[in-house]
Amino acid sequence: MSKKNNKDGFVFSTNKDFKFEPEHEETGSSLPPQQQQLKIFLDRMGGGKLVTRVQGFIGTESDLETLGKTLKQKCGVGGSVKNEEILLQGDHRDKVLKLLTDMNYKAKKAGG
Repeated sequence: MSKKNNKDGFVFSTNKDFKFEPEHEETGSSLPPQQQQLKIFLDRMGGGKLVTRVQGFIGTESDLETLGKTLKQKCGVGGSVKNEEILLQGDHRDKVLKLLTDMNYKAKKAGG
């Protein structure tokens, strides 16, 4: 299925006059780092591999991508930004916590 024709779950309309209008993304700004409440988790993904997950970021997708890229570079690992979360390969909770607090984010470890 082509992504360019994806209408976000819209399947069918019986209204002959219906015209699809995609929702526009919010053009709002991100909260300042001092107001962010980030949580750092350690998860196991498929195959039992450890993943450090950062969630709770409130802001634009581009700002989240930038933060994710910065964390990946500083930790020297791979990762991704999906579903409003930053995923880093491996257990880097302590390093990520220090990096985020140095960048003035409010962050804490969460989970078991």
